[in-house]
Amino acid sequence: MNKSNLKPILIVIIVGIILGGIILNLEKSTVSNEEDRGEASDEFADADSEEETGPMGGKLFTTDDFSVEVTIYEKGVEPQFRVYLYEKNKPIPPGEAKVAITLSRLGRSAQLFSFKPIGDYLLGDQVVEEPHSFDVTIAAEWKNKVLQWRYSQVEARVEMTDEMLASIGVNIQTAGSATIRPKLQLPGVVIFNTHNIVRVVPRAPGIAIDVPRHLGELIKEGTVLAVAESQLLADLRSQYLAAQKRLVLANANYQREKQLWEEKITAKQEYLTTQQLQSEAEIALDLAAARLRAIGENPETVHQLKDLTRYEIRSPIAGLITTKAIARGQVVREDDAIFTVVDTSTMYADLTVFPKDLSTVKLGQRATIKSTAANIEGTGEITFITAMLDPQTRTAMARVTLENPEGLWRDGIFVSGYINTEEIEVPVAVSMDALQTVFDWTVVFGRYGDYLEARPLELGRSDGEMVEVLEGLQAGEQYAAGNSFAIKAEFGKSGAEHDH
Repeated sequence: MNKSNLKPILIVIIVGIILGGIILNLEKSTVSNEEDRGEASDEFADADSEEETGPMGGKLFTTDDFSVEVTIYEKGVEPQFRVYLYEKNKPIPPGEAKVAITLSRLGRSAQLFSFKPIGDYLLGDQVVEEPHSFDVTIAAEWKNKVLQWRYSQVEARVEMTDEMLASIGVNIQTAGSATIRPKLQLPGVVIFNTHNIVRVVPRAPGIAIDVPRHLGELIKEGTVLAVAESQLLADLRSQYLAAQKRLVLANANYQREKQLWEEKITAKQEYLTTQQLQSEAEIALDLAAARLRAIGENPETVHQLKDLTRYEIRSPIAGLITTKAIARGQVVREDDAIFTVVDTSTMYADLTVFPKDLSTVKLGQRATIKSTAANIEGTGEITFITAMLDPQTRTAMARVTLENPEGLWRDGIFVSGYINTEEIEVPVAVSMDALQTVFDWTVVFGRYGDYLEARPLELGRSDGEMVEVLEGLQAGEQYAAGNSFAIKAEFGKSGAEHDH
């Protein structure tokens, strides 16, 4: 091998050794030497020139007669390094020098970029990921010389101590594996439990003389809803009281005739006659009592009444008065539904199920129900699914039973139902409350020493609490959760801009 062939190989080896040393030095560097960024390192022999702006708007570095201009181009393409070469401030072909760039980010290993000539510039072989906040080391081999420069740029980064974070309610969590439980979201509406609806009717026809309760009122069991006067009820009560008196008389006659017959004073026929009359009186009393019980009257209390025509219409359950169809002076019949009372201790949430989701909705599944207009949330079990689709909407209905002890759920409230459909293990996930929007990126703020820096994320599946991270954050990295919008506000105060 002649000397002309050996020379390029030696140069490549020397450049590789230098770049390897640069990478090792960058990986050992920490955030504590942040103040040194933007200045040329003393280890670089030819890095005494200051950073300037080049003809293409990039950062221009010059040593002797040779200059490199570094730009990050991202118009219509993913961000990429483009390097332009100059000799004595005049452009030269990109193939006349070999360039390598090393990036060092907070919390990341150093990244080495190599370049190839494209048109009038050198193009980097990798995408320059956001944010563009890093330390950059440039190495160039030109005319048998190896030249190096270094610069730093900061973007989407703030400095905050642990004490500052604690004072604004931010907590630091660690990204890692998690179980994602995706939820099927279904629209719905809250309705009354149809099994708890009672329609109150009068026990007997009559005239309403008092109606003390009002529509929408919550009442207890046994509450008087209305008072009425009924001639029919008065007749039934009178018949019962008369039957009672006849039975008392029949019992007395029977006992007297029985004693006389036993003493051989009267004939047996008279004794048997009184015995028959006693039985008939008992039957008459039982019949009168049965007629009273049939209309809800307690026969044992009739003798205590002073007015046989007056009676009270009471609620058989505790609940809410939802309809009222009676007024004072109104004639009511025994089959008139004068009140409707609903027990609201349990309610139904009827969820609309689209045909594509029918296979995932099952009886017995737990569902979380949230009001779309108020801060009301509850859980319940799917107790009923319609077997047929609605002919108008072509959807089915899944019914969730909700406990309602405080009466927060009301008929007609629009809700969203969330049903857990599966469990998925993912290698990296973050809390949903950590996500923020910065420069049109969806980010979390990674924690690196005293610095917080935005990390744009590519997200996957979510269950509303945790979200899968596909790109942008690694397992084991710390990030700000909880009150993370306070960091975004602090970031805004710093006046940071997304400008390359």
